[in-house]
Amino acid sequence: MSMSIPENKKVSPFLVFFIINSMQFGIGVLGFQRIIAKYAGYDGWISVIITGIGIHILLWMMYKMLKIVDGDIVSIHSFVFGKTIGKILSAFFIIYFSLLTVMVLRTYIEIVQVWMFPTLETFWFALVFLAVVVYANFGGFRTITGIAFFSIVLPSYILAIFLFTIPYSEFDNMLPIFEHSIKDILTASKNMSLTVIGFETLLVFYPFIKEPEKSKKWGHLAILYTTFLCLYLTVLTFAYFPEKQLQLNIWPTLTMWKIIAMPFVERFEYIGIANWCLVILPNACISLWCASHIAKRLFSFTVRKTVPILALLCLIGTSLLFTRTQINFLSDLVSNVGFYLTFGYIPLLFISTLIAKKVKKK
Repeated sequence: MSMSIPENKKVSPFLVFFIINSMQFGIGVLGFQRIIAKYAGYDGWISVIITGIGIHILLWMMYKMLKIVDGDIVSIHSFVFGKTIGKILSAFFIIYFSLLTVMVLRTYIEIVQVWMFPTLETFWFALVFLAVVVYANFGGFRTITGIAFFSIVLPSYILAIFLFTIPYSEFDNMLPIFEHSIKDILTASKNMSLTVIGFETLLVFYPFIKEPEKSKKWGHLAILYTTFLCLYLTVLTFAYFPEKQLQLNIWPTLTMWKIIAMPFVERFEYIGIANWCLVILPNACISLWCASHIAKRLFSFTVRKTVPILALLCLIGTSLLFTRTQINFLSDLVSNVGFYLTFGYIPLLFISTLIAKKVKKK
């Protein structure tokens, strides 16, 4: 099931940097520091580096597989397992990317409800947001890539804003180093997966890259940049919060914004949360595009049919999540599935692809 994509629908290799980074830098960034500190204490920054190294290895495996089959995840499954089993395995990715869309959207709505508008109706916000996502998907993959580009460039000023916490920070909080066991540090790395999943979308959009071999360095640069951003936020958060206090903050990144005082704005966290809507927009756009594209490949549906149907299912799913417990359950589910999919299934698929290649050569 190899693919032939028209040249005018492909994107330049360097744009892979923005696609991967925009998928990784989303809703998880607002609260991952508490999660890694829960397991590895203030040695959690080591977990961030380990996770980054692991993703570089996985990205290398993905590029290797995609080059062998010259296609996408559907092509890999078909190449390794045959058409029937391959279709069943590929169909799982439709569910996964749809759940990822629901999780990102519902978590963001919860943040808006808790911090800004407690009476905001989940259904109406989700309806408007998903309408924008559907409209972007109708524009094609190049349009979505443009959104990913602006979601990185426009809110980039926010990163400098975190430096306002430095006068109130105690960097001695992070000493002594290596107080926790390797097991604790690796457990923290595992539980950070929600923050960094998203790079696996490469398995779907690879055929849409012009000269994909040239995009390798941009993919690895995106992972490096995400790792740096997470490390930057981790160090500033650990220096700002005492360890016990950090565990009481669900979204420490937002709490840090509360101390920012400027002559022209009193509550900067409102601006930050509003800006984050642009940050999570490509998360939803790319995830829904991946789900609809796989559905199109498997069942020969048109994008005009699959995108609205999947968006409607996401709308229903988002509206049915009412409590913090339900939202937490979905986040944990997507996080665990994402972890085992990337750090478990991708290496197994990589080995299977190499074996299948040798067998078919003989």
